[in-house]
Amino acid sequence: MKKIGIFNKLIFVVNSVAAFLLLLSYILPYIPPKNFALLSVLSLSVPLLIILNILFFVYWLIRVRKQMLLSFLVLLFGWGYINSLYKFSSSKVEVNEDNFSVMSFNVRIFNSYNWLPNDNVRDDIKTFIVKEQPDIICFQEYTRGTPLNIEGYHRFNGRYTKNVKPGHAIFSKFPIINSGSLEFPETTNNAIFIDVVRKSDTIRIYNLHLQSSGIQTDTKALQNDSSERLFKKIGSTFKRQQSQVEQLLAHKAKVSYKTIVTGDFNNTAYSYIYKEILGDDLKDAFEEAGNGFGKTFDFKFFPLRIDFILADKAFKVNGYKTYNDVKLSDHYPIKAILKLN
Repeated sequence: MKKIGIFNKLIFVVNSVAAFLLLLSYILPYIPPKNFALLSVLSLSVPLLIILNILFFVYWLIRVRKQMLLSFLVLLFGWGYINSLYKFSSSKVEVNEDNFSVMSFNVRIFNSYNWLPNDNVRDDIKTFIVKEQPDIICFQEYTRGTPLNIEGYHRFNGRYTKNVKPGHAIFSKFPIINSGSLEFPETTNNAIFIDVVRKSDTIRIYNLHLQSSGIQTDTKALQNDSSERLFKKIGSTFKRQQSQVEQLLAHKAKVSYKTIVTGDFNNTAYSYIYKEILGDDLKDAFEEAGNGFGKTFDFKFFPLRIDFILADKAFKVNGYKTYNDVKLSDHYPIKAILKLN
């Protein structure tokens, strides 16, 4: 086979680095951030690494070069990662009278600081909810002082509740028989939960907002931050997320009901954080019935899915949708159609 030139040798060097980093990322879900915080940061770049390796594979394939095997084998080895990034299946809803819908939406405090050139974000979000009519909706970054008033819903933390931090709300068309909050220490983040009765079933719903790095995602802000500072800040964030997840799992372990976990994890499906929450008893609604990239966060450089609906394996996922056309926050709403088998 003909030798490759200097340019292609340089291309292959970059290809090799991208392939190695993607291969390294496959072990990240098994490494607690508290042990290797800086290494865990790599999980955020997995979507980019997958895309790069696909491009390198196509590049060498067109040229009929054996170098295509490097990215091909690395991608094949981590096929489940591609399935988390992009779903080729259809997201058509399987109609069933026992279906009910769960939505999650980080509403970014209803544009209180005018990030979006829209003075009617609160009203537009209410109009969106009224139109879609989800049976349960979990809001993150929800302003408690000026709540949404939507007919037909019971709600928790929609108005002031003693000893519960601001920031979240759960609206439910089903009766709420229990509710509460998990107070994460030394942070404004927390999680809330409700128990609802649907027919003869009691279901536990968790609404999470895990620790955010506080890093601005626009190009100018990223350029102003040094790489070392970014890595340290994100690494510290992931350590705190691990503590928050440990608190959640300890609380969840005491629950005998079928459980649904929703919210803004501020982390990806390639992380230790996600793997721990998913555990052995939950499944990812996007991976079950989504399609496309499933992008939930408005990040310019590559698709990021950091908002999730995870349902007990006793549920069947009969549909899933990401509302990428709803631009009322820096996050997009997501909705799962569930049926309890």
